[in-house]
Amino acid sequence: MKHVFKMVLLVLCLQHSSSFAQKFKFAFVTDTHIGSPSGGAEEDLQRTVADINQMPDVDFVLLTGDITEMGTDKELKLAKSIISQLNKPYYIIPGNHDTGWSESGGVSFIREFGYDKFAFEHNGYKLIACASGPYVRMSDGHIPRDATVWLDSVLAATPKTQPIIFINHYPLDKGLDNWYEATDRLKKQNTQFTLCGHYHVNQPFDAEGIPGTIGRSNLRAKDPVGGYNLVEVRQDSALFSERTPGVGTKPVWRRIALGTRSYDTAKPFERPSYAVNTTYPAVKKVWSYHSDANVISTPLSTNGLVIFGNSVGKVEALSEKDGKLKWTYQTGGGIFSSPAAYKKLVIFGSGDGHIYALEARTGKLAWKTKTEASVLGSPLVEKDVVYIGASDGKFRALEAATGKQLWAFSGLEGAVVSTPLLYEGKIIFGAWDRHLYALNQKDGSLAWKWNNGSPNRMFSPAMAIPVAHDGVVYLVAPDRFITALDSNTGQALWRSKEATVRESLGLSADKKLVYGKTMQDEVVAFETGKTAPKLAWRMNAGFGYEHVPSMLIEKDGAVFFGTKSGVVYSINPQTKQVNWAHKIDNSMVNTVNARPKKKLIAATMDGKVEMLSF
Repeated sequence: MKHVFKMVLLVLCLQHSSSFAQKFKFAFVTDTHIGSPSGGAEEDLQRTVADINQMPDVDFVLLTGDITEMGTDKELKLAKSIISQLNKPYYIIPGNHDTGWSESGGVSFIREFGYDKFAFEHNGYKLIACASGPYVRMSDGHIPRDATVWLDSVLAATPKTQPIIFINHYPLDKGLDNWYEATDRLKKQNTQFTLCGHYHVNQPFDAEGIPGTIGRSNLRAKDPVGGYNLVEVRQDSALFSERTPGVGTKPVWRRIALGTRSYDTAKPFERPSYAVNTTYPAVKKVWSYHSDANVISTPLSTNGLVIFGNSVGKVEALSEKDGKLKWTYQTGGGIFSSPAAYKKLVIFGSGDGHIYALEARTGKLAWKTKTEASVLGSPLVEKDVVYIGASDGKFRALEAATGKQLWAFSGLEGAVVSTPLLYEGKIIFGAWDRHLYALNQKDGSLAWKWNNGSPNRMFSPAMAIPVAHDGVVYLVAPDRFITALDSNTGQALWRSKEATVRESLGLSADKKLVYGKTMQDEVVAFETGKTAPKLAWRMNAGFGYEHVPSMLIEKDGAVFFGTKSGVVYSINPQTKQVNWAHKIDNSMVNTVNARPKKKLIAATMDGKVEMLSF
């Protein structure tokens, strides 16, 4: 019996060691940026594909994100047409450029490539990759909540001794707001190394003790030809070499020793602090619900329910009293549309290309209207009419009771991802085509459109919800200007960069001030008016670097907003003091829903939905 045990042990050891002994080579390609305005991206990728195809010793190809520049359907189709010319297996994940400005909320990436995360085995290794976001809203990178749930299932089915290679677009550091959710899990396994792109350079990286490698972009940049990396996995080491397509392979620039890993999981590393919650103990969590996917919209409160959609297309309704789940409804694509109420209905758009109306009490379908692309925009309901923008170049008005189309404006060249403003008979909204539009409410005809003069689509006034008063429309955009337009003509009255407001805006209750959240610590207020901009005040709220589009909402004498680090703030605009701050998690807080009786509903990118009292 003792001899049998020794033989079994020997076989297991041989099997374990053989997983490292089986050499293999793969191509590591990242940041191809198809559609880049700098040009050459398509040619660079075609060269790389042709180069890899003539290498019989390359087993497969990893493409680690930022496959396109803006994540448009056109760019994704072009990228797929080039990548599909590979004569060997390839595995691909999206990066922030594929999802952050996506006109489909990531649906088109999955439609083209079949997935946005993967796990497969090769020569004894398990290679695991997750998407990284952000999705539709500007924010830090974030491994999606559904991917984290999936990762748990993959690791649960992976032997602790099996060597793992983990792939993400971002390095596993603070660039991902939930980096620790990955590192904490990977350090419990036999993780050999991690791979990523994002920074466009070849660079060694350490992820809390896990060896990592950042790869160069496939773009040529200032060189005549682009490039990628070849990775050779040997028994005792992984060797990284940069390859110039059609020219040659450079000497090894990175070596990672391989072998059985044993990480010290007790070793302390920096983690997000929740100390702010002890500073303001009067803020209480009434209830908390964790969805199984990202929530990237403002929850609706109606009929005693809190209703929202998540990034895998599920609508969930919770009891407003205790947060318990009451019903769900599944759509065919991610939901980034903040729902609106109409009588006993809840109305929203989905990445599956439909506008939906559900019975608020039961979640049963009342009607749905098909469009020609994803619907990421949020609806505005006014006098029995729904106004909503989509990604098919159209903005629509529908009968709220039936979903019947009343009119459609077809002049858009980019996705609508925000909520329109109704002001003086005009529907006003931005799109990712550089323009702010004003349509006549009655028939959808164009009243005017405006842009800031920049050819860069990334400076579009698409995300922030405009506000208006006394014949002036106010908006902010990633160009960091606050702009005042004549509501009748769309002509610019004034523009100011005195405070670096990005994509967060609000109007005071008395309409005398326009609020903005800057990119570093401050909340500012400009006087409303048609003449030169007047900065009324600025206060340091202490939230640090900030860029997420969480609008500023005034209610009962306080201004509320969220930040990229999961903190909800309440400030007093009279005293210019922070009333309180409360941290929910470490991801983006969407525009909050301020409720009566000192209650507030907030949702985060990681899928947390909470009711706070204060």
